[in-house]
Amino acid sequence: MNLLKALARTSSMTMLSRILGFVRDAINAHQFGASKAMDAFVVAFMLPNMFRRIFAEGAFSQAFVPLLAEYKQKQGDSATRQFIADVAGVLTLALVVLTVIGVAAAPAIVFVSASGYEKDAHKFQLTVELTRITFPYILLISLSSLVGSILNTWNRFSVPAFTPTLLNLFMIGSSLLLAPYFNEPIFALAIGVTAGGLAQLVFQLPFLAKIGMLSWPRLNLHDPGVWRVIKQMGPAMFGVSVAPISLLLNRNFASYLPDHSMSWMYYADRLMELPTGVLGVALGTILLPSLAKLNASERYDDYSATLDWGLRLCWLLALPAAIAMAVIGEPLIAVLFERGQFGLQDTLMTQRALMAYAVGLMALVSIKVLAPAFYARQDIRTPVKIGIATLVMTQIFNLLLYEPLAHAGLALAISLAACLNAGLLYLGLRMRKIYQPQPGWLVFLGKLVIAVSLMAIALWGLQHALGAWHGMPGRVLVGKLSVLIGAGASVYFIVLAALGFRPRDFSRRST
Repeated sequence: MNLLKALARTSSMTMLSRILGFVRDAINAHQFGASKAMDAFVVAFMLPNMFRRIFAEGAFSQAFVPLLAEYKQKQGDSATRQFIADVAGVLTLALVVLTVIGVAAAPAIVFVSASGYEKDAHKFQLTVELTRITFPYILLISLSSLVGSILNTWNRFSVPAFTPTLLNLFMIGSSLLLAPYFNEPIFALAIGVTAGGLAQLVFQLPFLAKIGMLSWPRLNLHDPGVWRVIKQMGPAMFGVSVAPISLLLNRNFASYLPDHSMSWMYYADRLMELPTGVLGVALGTILLPSLAKLNASERYDDYSATLDWGLRLCWLLALPAAIAMAVIGEPLIAVLFERGQFGLQDTLMTQRALMAYAVGLMALVSIKVLAPAFYARQDIRTPVKIGIATLVMTQIFNLLLYEPLAHAGLALAISLAACLNAGLLYLGLRMRKIYQPQPGWLVFLGKLVIAVSLMAIALWGLQHALGAWHGMPGRVLVGKLSVLIGAGASVYFIVLAALGFRPRDFSRRST
């Protein structure tokens, strides 16, 4: 398998999802703006999303995928299929219990997540009701993630990467078609979340059947493979909880800021999810099963070289994205969101958060490469220890930056903590001699600095040359933004080509 082609396919599917996500957010900005209702939805949707990242896509996949790769490599199809059925049974039971508890305990969960909302009884109650509607999403999307993990292990990366588009489609449809029928239109978005989770699960099942791994979940606690997954999940759950818990505490700080602060951070974060999803998540998706197979085969030199490949792609593509977000944040936000209930003030406040998030973009993407290097070796404890340090420092950054910079300070705290996390993961890999950089890194970085500097100058100059970005017809703004982005990308890649970069230099094969 060519990893670069696999990355391109996965990234293209993720890009489609992110584009639809921007369409969804543009519609939401027009209909709901940066409002109390939107603030409530941000918290309600954050909670099941957080549990999904901790329970399914985080701890579960990191514990499950390396063992699944081992079964596939050594045990054969029949034993692997039985292992999948037994794991699915235990996961389904745990998720049902968690979902019931989450729905019942919604008021307590909202209080912990956004205690500042308690001063506004209507806002607090609205968040509770939205949480109860969206919480079943964790059950559906976690089972969808289980199926996606299996497909990824069989090198079927495109299908799981495509499924998030269904969530966006259902949320867009619900917002446009159902919202007029509710006294509180924001309920339509919550319904779209749960319906989208169901669609993602159902869509992938035929592809699971095609590779011969579709079977009914069964509760078998005597399977030693299940207990190996559970044993690994314990520390893994703590390790992957660090980022979501940091975000939860971060949002709790934001709940004490003026109304709309939560929404400004949300829209900025949505812009950040484009590069982190298209590159970071896509890289992590293909690297974890690939590294797990290399580890099972004891091909440690290839293991290190594959990591090096991932890190170089990180720098090649994430660095210009981070600089571009910082330089042209205002035009991006104005074109995508500034309409209807979302005004100029919202654009400027969202831009502050985006610039703060951009500081940590390189680190956020790098973590998606560095962390799988530990998980593929079934080393969960090291990321846990690093996570503890990161969690503590995040709250220190929150306390230091909350007062002087308001919502932008909270965004900057997330970025600084991500830089710390990535740095410690990198040092851990080097100290354990898991990763040895390939020759040529200094020359590689020097060329990137030249290309990205010229790109930044071009973006800054053209942004001002194109004139006003507010109060103009949408088609004019879209045209100007397209010219701006196209020019920046052209400068970057033309300079890279002149400095000797070629796509074939980043081609890499894996089993």
